[in-house]
Amino acid sequence: MDQQKQSLEVDQNFDFFQRHLAAFLPEHRDEYALIRSREIVGFYKKVGDAYREGLEKFSDRIFSIQEVTDEPIDLGFFSHVDHPS
Repeated sequence: MDQQKQSLEVDQNFDFFQRHLAAFLPEHRDEYALIRSREIVGFYKKVGDAYREGLEKFSDRIFSIQEVTDEPIDLGFFSHVDHPS
C-alpha cells in the first residue's frame, strides 16, 4: 500500500467531509460515512460495516471513514501532543 497516497487521500477526504458535514447531519447523524476520492460511497450504522464495505470495494485499501457528528472527539493523549518544530 502506498502510504503517501493513502495519507493524501485521508487528508483530502477529511477536508471534503468537514466542508459538507452540515448537509450530512440531518439525515445521517451518528452514522459512519465511507469516503473515496472526496465522494461519499455510503452511510452505515456501524463502523465495522463501513470498513468491510471499503475493503470489499477498494482492494488498494485507500478510503476513509468518518463519523457523522458535530460532537468534538477527544483523541486522548494524541490530541495534546506537541510536535517539535
